[in-house]
Formats: sequence, structure tokens, C-alpha cells
Amino acid sequence: QPAVSKSWFHFVSGLEFDLATSLVGQPLVRQQVMKGVREFLESPNPVKPLVMSFHGSTGTGKTYVSSMLIRYLFQSGLQSPYVHHFSPIVHFPHAEQIEQYKESLKRWIQGNLTNCGRSAFLFDEMDKMHPGLIDVIIPFLGPSWVVYGTNYRKAIFIFISNAGGEQINNVTLALWRARKDREEISLQDLEPAISKAVFENPQSGFWKSGIINEHLIDFVVPFLPLKHHHVKQCVVSELVQQGLEVRPGVVQEVADSIPYFPEEEKLFSSTGCKTVASRISFFF
Repeated sequence: QPAVSKSWFHFVSGLEFDLATSLVGQPLVRQQVMKGVREFLESPNPVKPLVMSFHGSTGTGKTYVSSMLIRYLFQSGLQSPYVHHFSPIVHFPHAEQIEQYKESLKRWIQGNLTNCGRSAFLFDEMDKMHPGLIDVIIPFLGPSWVVYGTNYRKAIFIFISNAGGEQINNVTLALWRARKDREEISLQDLEPAISKAVFENPQSGFWKSGIINEHLIDFVVPFLPLKHHHVKQCVVSELVQQGLEVRPGVVQEVADSIPYFPEEEKLFSSTGCKTVASRISFFF
């Protein structure tokens, strides 16, 4: 069974603590995810499923946060039979088979919600999804009471995408140049840029999608680019996790070995924290 039978308070405060201590440099993510999860879990009869869309460049924590969330919600985490993970490259590789994919995706979600209303569906790399495919899940996302005889409103859908990452980076950079502190960046600062990049892009899985037109996404969650000191924090946690000694010199060297942008200021890590784990071995 999903672990959600634990008290909400225990779940929410545990997740909040973990986001605060383990997730580096993402104040907006913490705020949006906690708001979404708290409202959703506190309601015994949610009006609709919880639908969140994560956006940001490589290595900024999108997969990390989604697996953290799943780990809290389901006892066996991503291995749970109630957690379903879709990747366009693995599951929907051939454009010419899109009608077939639509049919099987719809059946799969319907079947799993019949088994357990409290299920989670993760859609990775939404920017590589064939436009039109995702719309078959619209009936499961909205506030209608019953779809195909299924009470499905306790489900969680998470869309993950690099799309919008470049726009988030540009806005964050512009605000930094305007002396605005990272903690002061608001969702309103970023939302228009994300919408344009993600929802108005013919290459994106959300292109002309009813999910957007019908406002079915409850929370857009922007992941900001990471600065040098954030990368250092990632290096420290990785060293601790690998049981290695945390030597300041090594932390500095690993963080320095990563490429930063833009060319002049070298402010943000081009790969976030993604390559940290693999780079550590060079320094030991």
C-alpha cells in the first residue's frame, strides 16, 4: 500500500525538512512543492488530481525532487507498483506509432487508477514527447467526478522538462545583474518566460495541448541555475554520501572543474550538480 496512511503532519514536515536541508539553491521549488503537497494531502476529497510541472536546466534537481516526493509518498519509492514512470525515448520512440501510444497510455493510466486511486505518474523529458500524445490523459487531470468509473482524484501527475530552462537562466541572470537576490525571485518573474518556451513551442510535448488551455497544471515549478557555492554544497554532500573525507581543497577543485556561464561573469554551472559525482573520482 502507499505510505500515505502515515499522518499528514509527519509526512509534510519530513518532506519539508528534506527539501530545506538536501535541495540546494531552490527557494521557489521548496515553496511551490510544499504548497502543492500540503493542500493536496490535507484534503480527504481533493477536487482534482495534483498536477505539477517541473522546469529547469540539467542538474538543477528536477529528478531529485520528484524521487524525494515519491520516496515520502510510497514506502518502496520509485520501485512501488503505484508509481509509474514514462520516458518518451523509452516508451514512445516512434512518431508513426503515436495513435497506438495514445491508446496504450490511456489504458495504462485507467487500469492503474482502478487498482489504486493514490498513484503517481511521472512524465520525464516532456520536451521530447510527441505533441498531441499527452492530451489523452486530459480526462484524468480535470475536476470531473468520475472518469470511466474510476475515482482518480487522489492521483499525482508530475511532468519534468528541460524546456524553459534557458529562459529561467536568462531571467535569473538579468535579475542578478539588477542586484535582485535569488531569494527575492518570484514565480511571477519567471512564469511568462516559461509559458512562452514550453507551451508555445511546436517542438514541445505541451504544444497546443488542452492541458494548458484548460489550466490543468496546478503548480509550475521553476528550478533556477546553480551558482558556484551551490555546486560546492553538492560536492560536500556527495563526498559524505560516498564516505570520503571532506577536504576543502578537493571541494574547491571539483567545483572549479565544472564549466560556468555566461562567458564574462561565469556565474552559473552549465551542468548544475549533474557531473559532480563522476568528477569526484578524479581528485582521489
